[in-house]
Parts: sequence; C-alpha cells; structure tokens
Amino acid sequence: MTVAINGIAHIYITVADFEAARPFYVGLLALFDMRCLVDTDDLYYCVGGRTGVGIRRARHPEPFDQYRAGLHHVCFRARSREDVDAVANAVPGFGGRLVHAPQEDGWAPGYYSVLFEDPCGTRLEVNFVPGKGNLDEQVSLPLPADVQQRLIEP
Repeated sequence: MTVAINGIAHIYITVADFEAARPFYVGLLALFDMRCLVDTDDLYYCVGGRTGVGIRRARHPEPFDQYRAGLHHVCFRARSREDVDAVANAVPGFGGRLVHAPQEDGWAPGYYSVLFEDPCGTRLEVNFVPGKGNLDEQVSLPLPADVQQRLIEP
C-alpha cells in the first residue's frame, strides 16, 4: 500500500532574529499571494497556494547552518520562469540576499531556480519545472550516478 500525499500542508521556519525576518517574510509571502492568518510578537503565519508558511521566534537564537541536523532549505514551486525572475528581483528589496540568480541546472528537465537567504541566513529557493519534470515516464529514476554526485556537492 502507498499513500499519495497532496503536497505540504505547512512549514514553520524558526528564525534567530524575528524583528529582522518578519519584514522579509511579510514581503515575500505577499508576493506569493499568501494571506496572513496570525501576526503576533512570536509568530507570523500565512496561507495560500495550497500551503501555509510561518516564521517563529527562536527560543535559542543561533546562526542558521544548512548542514546542521534539521532544515537544509525550503523550495517553493513557481508556475513560470517569469515568476522565478520576479522573486529574484524582489528579494533584495525585502532584505534578503541572492545566493545565485535565476539559472537552469540538472535537477530535472527544464529546472529553473533562484536561491536566496532570508535576513537570518535561512536558505530558500523558488523553482519552475515544466511539465512533469522527473515524474515524466520518460525520465529514468533514480538519476544517473554522475548527476547525483554533482547535485550533492555543497
């Protein structure tokens, strides 16, 4: 038996500096056409696009390290390459830092993404993959060993 999931219901990101992160996420999540449900001194939470995204104040603030146990990064799926470009253009104005500008790479056929960090250094990505991507029946899975090796390198 298998269980076919229907996406990710919500994600919470614990931030080291809530005051610095909140304006970034207010802008980013509004750009994603998400609506705010909760806005308190410790939690900012929005819904839209069949998911929820929240940021929560850290109890023990530490710098983000994507190779520490826990979250590596979060990737949001866009509906077009133009949407990826729009995010890349907006992120610096929200107080984020681009890690790489929009580019294609080998994760899936036509994979196009922008990688960036929030003001606390948490890595975020927005990508667009045309069609079914790696779920296309013509794609052989798992990916070839050389592609897998390239994709796991930091």
